[in-house]
Amino acid sequence: MFVLIAFAFLAGLVTILSPCILPVLPIILSSSATGSKRHPWGVVLGFLLSFTFFTLFLTTIVRLTGISADALRTFSVIVVFGFGLVLLFPQLLKMFEVVASKVANIQIGGGVSEERGFLSGIVIGVSLGLVWTPCVGPILASVITLALTGSVNGSAVLITFAYAFGTAIPMLAILYGGRGLIQKVPSLLNNLSKIQKVFGVLMILTALAINFNYDRKFQTYILEKFPNYGAGLTNFENTDLIRKQLDSMGDKKEAFEFAPELIEGGKWFNSEPLKLADLKGKVVLVDFWTYSCINCIRTFPYLEKWHEKYAKDGLVIIGVHTPEFEFEKDPDNLQKAIDDFGLKYPIMQDNNYATWRAYNNRYWPAKYFIDAEGRVVANHFGEGDYDESEKMIRKLLKEAGSSFVDEIVQNDDYSVDASTPETYLGSARMAGFSSPEGLHADELFTYSYPDSLEASSFAFAGQWIVQDEKAMPKKGASLKFDFEAKNVFLVMNPLGGDGEVEVSLDGEVLKNIIIDSDKLYQLVELQKAGRHILELKFLDNNSEVYAFTFG
Repeated sequence: MFVLIAFAFLAGLVTILSPCILPVLPIILSSSATGSKRHPWGVVLGFLLSFTFFTLFLTTIVRLTGISADALRTFSVIVVFGFGLVLLFPQLLKMFEVVASKVANIQIGGGVSEERGFLSGIVIGVSLGLVWTPCVGPILASVITLALTGSVNGSAVLITFAYAFGTAIPMLAILYGGRGLIQKVPSLLNNLSKIQKVFGVLMILTALAINFNYDRKFQTYILEKFPNYGAGLTNFENTDLIRKQLDSMGDKKEAFEFAPELIEGGKWFNSEPLKLADLKGKVVLVDFWTYSCINCIRTFPYLEKWHEKYAKDGLVIIGVHTPEFEFEKDPDNLQKAIDDFGLKYPIMQDNNYATWRAYNNRYWPAKYFIDAEGRVVANHFGEGDYDESEKMIRKLLKEAGSSFVDEIVQNDDYSVDASTPETYLGSARMAGFSSPEGLHADELFTYSYPDSLEASSFAFAGQWIVQDEKAMPKKGASLKFDFEAKNVFLVMNPLGGDGEVEVSLDGEVLKNIIIDSDKLYQLVELQKAGRHILELKFLDNNSEVYAFTFG
């Protein structure tokens, strides 16, 4: 764990050089020209606490309170905007000083008090920690995955704090460097009020940019113009040492020499309930998946092939279905997905993430290879390496005493042609949204398309309601997506009755899709990958949309 903490600190330290810091840099610079000597310390402390807390617990807060993540982000934007106004207008600055003085329970002594400056710094720092989205590497990404699955532990807290602390050091250097420059250059000191007004304008513009998602567009623009900017900053995280440390992170109640027992979290399919203890002498492959995950779906042909080929020789494949979305917990929906995919091996529901936690798992899909003695001898996360996986199965079967005719291990070539990432349409994890009105969560709102879309971005038009994990279009509403891939999929759900959506590609109608069940629908299937504009037009009020995936 100490290795991960040290590398998380280094990752935070170099974040100041990444393109992700640029959109919030005006807020940091503005804080260097205002407040007392303790003001920078307030900013840093507020950022440390806010970034650590919201990174780890935002998903839990949203789930328990019903307050959307977008609402919290909007509140922080309002705070930044308000501080910009305070710097811009002297009258507001005086009013703020009076209010801050009362809060700090001190008397105004003609200048800006230490307590008041520290307090205002904390408020700005807390807002900064919530609105800033860092360029994460494997370490912080693993922590965020733990947070999404409710598996936050002491290690995750320390690693996140170390990352935030590493980021805070160059931030503090910028804050004090700016203050020192102003104090040492008479012309700057004599024009401090004008400098504060300039920074006030910058803070207001930054708040507006964040509110309308121009911060993300700015990052995209920078990376398009300077593709190597920030490249390699997290390369030191991609080492075997770090991977081993990440693999060991999580609840270690059980050593992983022997496989943790399966913990039921719902129904079993294609089999009576199984226990690993009753499967001694068999080779077991435990596969974590969820039916709307395109990465998981691409593994099914290989799993089915191995089940048909080696079940008679002692291989037992157990699919552990751990849902990503609420509707995936419904056993009827899962049964339909199993039928649609033609899966014949045993599958169990893990609706409470109990087996997921027992295996300290963090990925969809993930495979754990268990030998005849019940030991976990290998694992594989994600797609690919199918020949190696089959060789491991054959090796374990031979060790268990199975005798089968040797066949050439030859799985179909594996490739992914998409450069556009998985994109969520719910407010909690939405990214790449480009409608000029910005996102208005948890209300019926009318959106419009921008003049143009950037790569891997999308926009709504017409009336939509956007909730935490899904979006609901009204009749006549539409969606445009600028994507680069060969295949496009979308998780959709009928609402009330069957829904219908018209699918167009580059301005030409491809087909209409009837949404009659909760599942992953294939929208586009091309001969080769390329950059295109997808448009969906919803013909009724009966649709919910969740997440795009690309292949």
